[in-house]
Amino acid sequence: MEKTDKQQIVLSLKEYIGRYESQNKAANSLKGVSTATISQMVNGKWDLIKDEMWRNVASQIGHGNTNEWQTVKTDAYERLNSILTDSQTHSNVFAVIGKAGTGKSNAMKAFTNNANAYRLQCSEFWNRKIFLAELLAAMGCDYTGLTVAEMMYEAVKRLKQKDRPLLMLDEADKLSDQVLYFFITLYNELEDHCGIVLCATDHLKKRVNKGIALNKKGYNEIYSRIGRKFIELQDISSNDVTKICAANGITDRSKIKEVWDDCDGDLRRVKRKIHALKNQNINGD
Repeated sequence: MEKTDKQQIVLSLKEYIGRYESQNKAANSLKGVSTATISQMVNGKWDLIKDEMWRNVASQIGHGNTNEWQTVKTDAYERLNSILTDSQTHSNVFAVIGKAGTGKSNAMKAFTNNANAYRLQCSEFWNRKIFLAELLAAMGCDYTGLTVAEMMYEAVKRLKQKDRPLLMLDEADKLSDQVLYFFITLYNELEDHCGIVLCATDHLKKRVNKGIALNKKGYNEIYSRIGRKFIELQDISSNDVTKICAANGITDRSKIKEVWDDCDGDLRRVKRKIHALKNQNINGD
């Protein structure tokens, strides 16, 4: 890796560190990266740091070639951003649903640039301990040796110490029941102090409604705590696609229409199609 590339990563790393209360807490939020390594990077002591570690840090702090793809704030992006702002400002709790590919994750990733805003990318394989480990890591907290109960206590304590914290659970529908019940605990412990936003596809709404209909443990409590309402994001519009195309070098009306006709309301498909149109020598799209 070239020296100039490392210098750019360090600049991004310093911005990332600035989101946390200390350099050590920023280091604790990164997986597979020691506090010593972060210190060496920041202080220019690079001789013993392998390229793989540089790439690992760069990927986790969001460093990359921003000129390759230009993100556009779609109507759904702006709507979700407003919801996140309200939740953080007023410690409100919301459940937001939208189709896959509407840019939900991009909006939440961008929102983590705000102080005390934490995003968890939920997964099916998470158990209670992994969930809490991810939450504590996002806040830059060391959870080594703690039990599940101690981790929950530490997470609640840390969030109560923050000024207007926000917890974003991305793809919350992937959480198992046992982990989803933690939402009830977090709400009860942090009501009026911490904003919480559950974000997912409409599968979360169907799952909660089914759980209520079956009188399943915890589901009525979950529904009550989100205000008995799911906020639905609007689908991607042709105007959104037009703006994305223009920002990424596609201005011909016929090509823009081709992108719109092909995308099926999915921003991942939009990006893929624009790439294909700009690289006509690639077979297929």
